[in-house]
Amino acid sequence: MIPGAFEYHRPESVGAAVKLLAELGEESRVIAGGHSLIPMMKLRMADLSHLIDLQKIDDLKGIRIEGGRITIGAMTTQHELITNAALQDAAPILREAALQIADPQVRYVGTLGGNVANGDPGNDMPGLMQCLDASFTLVGPDGERQVAARDFYEAAYFTARADEEILTAVSFDAPQGGYAYEKQKRKIGDYATAAAAVLIARDGDRCTAASIAMTNLADTPTYSAEAGAALVGSGLDDEAVKAAVTAALSAIEPAEDNRGPVEFKMHVAGVILRRAIDRAWSRA
Repeated sequence: MIPGAFEYHRPESVGAAVKLLAELGEESRVIAGGHSLIPMMKLRMADLSHLIDLQKIDDLKGIRIEGGRITIGAMTTQHELITNAALQDAAPILREAALQIADPQVRYVGTLGGNVANGDPGNDMPGLMQCLDASFTLVGPDGERQVAARDFYEAAYFTARADEEILTAVSFDAPQGGYAYEKQKRKIGDYATAAAAVLIARDGDRCTAASIAMTNLADTPTYSAEAGAALVGSGLDDEAVKAAVTAALSAIEPAEDNRGPVEFKMHVAGVILRRAIDRAWSRA
């Protein structure tokens, strides 16, 4: 199908974009890479009168690493996450996850901000950002504020971002220790049937810290503090890993769809999470 008629705006600053959002109201929406919004418009699931393209706003682009803190502009593409050498050294889990998103054509245009901002439970970066304990910078008419990734997602396509706000950046501390992003999907380009992001720190043969989040297994990405806690203090013996998997599975609520029934998704989630834990531990 073809989208309905709309007016196109291309501001050159965050302030100008925020002003447009406030002036144009509910019938306006910002667009980053467009991979989520444009299909919804073509299917007439979103009927908008104004699109505000963020591509010309240079302040929304780039990767900064300062004193162990990483800040990534919202309009940074998945391809840039993959190819940035400094980011690869500081947070290799981002490259590992980005390489599993869609296909190269999508990754050249799709942005980090677009992936995390719209609340799609199938997107890969929201769960990863919860695993990293990232913070999202939101700018609106009342100024700038920070929202933790773990507090940002409220329901499918509903987030803590107000309609007149723009997500401008994502920031987090460079992760330490081992990492893994594991994803099972039906085919290249598909959403995950189940995916897991895991970070593990170790001292000798003992786990000293662990962070675990899962993707596309509930209405929102699922961070499980209990799953991470089950690993801390252990040598990641089978009992500890089983306890972590059990805790994570108790936090998810998959729904039956064309990727399989609930029982299958629960099984896949357990397998994927165990693989991610094993690989993160081996890298720690």
